[in-house]
Amino acid sequence: MRAPARPTAVVAEDEATLRQELVERLGQLWPELAIVGVAADGLQALRLVEQQRPDVLFLDIQMPGATGLEVARQVGARSRIVFVTAYDQHAVAAFEQGAVDYLLKPLAPARLFTAIGRVKERLAAPPSDLGEVLATLDAARAGAAPRQYLRWINASVGQTLKLITVDEVQYFQSDNKYTRVALAQGEALIRKPLKELADELDPQQFWQIHRSTLVNVAAIAGVTRDFRGRLQVRLKHGSESLQVAEACAHLFKSM
Repeated sequence: MRAPARPTAVVAEDEATLRQELVERLGQLWPELAIVGVAADGLQALRLVEQQRPDVLFLDIQMPGATGLEVARQVGARSRIVFVTAYDQHAVAAFEQGAVDYLLKPLAPARLFTAIGRVKERLAAPPSDLGEVLATLDAARAGAAPRQYLRWINASVGQTLKLITVDEVQYFQSDNKYTRVALAQGEALIRKPLKELADELDPQQFWQIHRSTLVNVAAIAGVTRDFRGRLQVRLKHGSESLQVAEACAHLFKSM
């Protein structure tokens, strides 16, 4: 079997910022690779694999709709898989079996470069049987301790430092050197970057609806469209609306 002259790939990652970063870095480090689709959940990933038959699938293990492991079982030996994961100590044993490669969050360019080299070597051979790898990953995830998400923050309100639980926050928004913390009554400021917050907050509670905005799902009253057809989030408290980036519109399909 000869390696394809123009290999194709699908990127499946539910975190919009990380998904865009991975696509951009692949373009820089592997310009010959054609990205034929991006998916924000497991079901989208399965549909794209069926439609595009990619040579490579960059696959997040933790995704809504269907997990990365469920997607990998369905894909079988149709694509070479590179898992994207936060499970360092729990997953390495499975990856060391050699059937797949992996990338740890947050992405490290050097590690991506290594993974690309390994995938290129495998393109000349048929995709491997993932049965044993997936069984090991299942066991690793079952034994992993549940992740602890950020529950409170210290934020500046005027000249006062205030302890705020994340449940009180309507949304976080980048604001020059600071991140603005919008509350039902008033606002505060923190120095922590939005990207760092996105990694520390529960993704089921806080959705990244724009590169500069994380919104508390519990604070959403509904969504509307402006005169240009762009989605806007309405909040339960206050009259302001938050713009939803087109790449994040899929989050509201069930609403």
